[in-house]
Amino acid sequence: MPLIRPASHDDPRLSVFSAYTDAELRDPRQLVGLARSLDASADPNRLAAGLFIAESANVIERALDAGAVPVALLAEERWAPSCAALAERARAVAPEAPAFVVTAAERRAVTGLERTRGPLAAFLRPTPADPAALVAGARRMAVLEDITNYTNVGAVFRSAAALGIDAVLLTERCHDPLYRRAARVSMGTVLQVPWARVDGAWPALLRAAGFVTCALALADDALAIDDARLREADRLALVLGTEGDGLAPATIAACDVVARIPMAHGVDSLNVAAASAVAFWETRVREA
Repeated sequence: MPLIRPASHDDPRLSVFSAYTDAELRDPRQLVGLARSLDASADPNRLAAGLFIAESANVIERALDAGAVPVALLAEERWAPSCAALAERARAVAPEAPAFVVTAAERRAVTGLERTRGPLAAFLRPTPADPAALVAGARRMAVLEDITNYTNVGAVFRSAAALGIDAVLLTERCHDPLYRRAARVSMGTVLQVPWARVDGAWPALLRAAGFVTCALALADDALAIDDARLREADRLALVLGTEGDGLAPATIAACDVVARIPMAHGVDSLNVAAASAVAFWETRVREA
C-alpha cells in the first residue's frame, strides 16, 4: 500500500484521527459522515460497530493479529520505512483503507497530541464478546469493578496476558480497554485477552459455572493471596476494585472469599495494577 501524502492536514479522510472523542468513536451515530469521507463508495453502515485508535507499531500489529479491520493509518515521515510492512498487512485486510505519511508538525496539527509512541491506526471495533462464552472456557478470570484509570486498565491487561488469566470481565463503569492510552500501556494485549462487559449479575454467572470468586480487599479475616486454597481452586475469579475506594461492600459480600497481599513497612495496599500482577502470579494454574 503506497503511503499517501495529504495535500493538507484538513483532508477529511484524516478526521478519524482529529475530529472525534473516544466516546464519539464508539457511537455509530457520530460516524456516518466519516464513513463517506474515508470512502464515498463504501457501505455507510460499515462503521456501525464503532472505531478505536491503536497507537504504536506494536499495538497495530497485535490488532491485525487479532483480526481487527483497519480503516486508516497515519505515520510520521520518520516512521514511514518501518510502517511499510504494516501498510501492506493493512492493505491485505482492507484494500480501501488509506495509509497517510505526514511531517511531525502535521501530525501534531491533525491529532492535537504533542507526541505519540509511533504510528496511529483506526480500526473497526470488534464484536462484543458474550460473557457466558468467556466464562465457559476459562479457569482463571479477572473481574474489574469500576476501574476508571486508563493506565491501570492497560497494565492489568498486560499482567493478565503474561500471567495466565484466560478472560476479563468489566463492570459497566470500568473504562474502555480499547481507548488509545489503555491499549498502548497494555502493549496491545487488550486485543489478545478476551474481555466482556457485565451487569450486576456477574457473581451468579461465575458461581453457576463453578468459579470461586475472590475479592481482593483489606479485611481482617482475609486469606493471604498465596493461600493454597486459592491456587488449588479449579476455577478462580479474582475481583479487583477501583483505585481509591476499592471494591464496593456489596461486591465483597457477594464473593466467596476475600484475600489480601501481605504488606510490610506499614504499607496497606498496592496500586491496583501492581496488585493484579501479584495476585495473578500467586494464583496461576500450576501444571502437574
